[in-house]
Amino acid sequence: MRMTRGDNEQTRRLREICLALPEVTERLSHGEPTWFVRDKKTVVTMAERHHDDRLGCWLAAPPGAQQSLVAADPSRYFVPPYVGGRGWLGIYLDLEERGEGQVDWAAVEDHVEAAYRVVAPKALVALLDDET
Repeated sequence: MRMTRGDNEQTRRLREICLALPEVTERLSHGEPTWFVRDKKTVVTMAERHHDDRLGCWLAAPPGAQQSLVAADPSRYFVPPYVGGRGWLGIYLDLEERGEGQVDWAAVEDHVEAAYRVVAPKALVALLDDET
């Protein structure tokens, strides 16, 4: 039986990471679970096999990060369609099911935090800094 969108372990783990950030909410956007800062700016969106046969996520990235990460490890990172031209980063989340290794969830968490820092207002980023 095929799981419905958002009903898989990868989405649940990503959801936990995203919703731990200040004022992040979730709703469907273009049929995928998507996380927003203050219900407005997209931070991360799932990409569950509707643009290709892979399960991954797309997220905002600091300038230059997309190019360096994709060049260094194209088995884990990719340039996502539509938003890739704006520097967004794609992360494959189906490595285990494809026999290509394991997802580095600590790295995913770091990338989600970096995405948040790119799109969140300075006041919210300051809250994040106060926690560390």
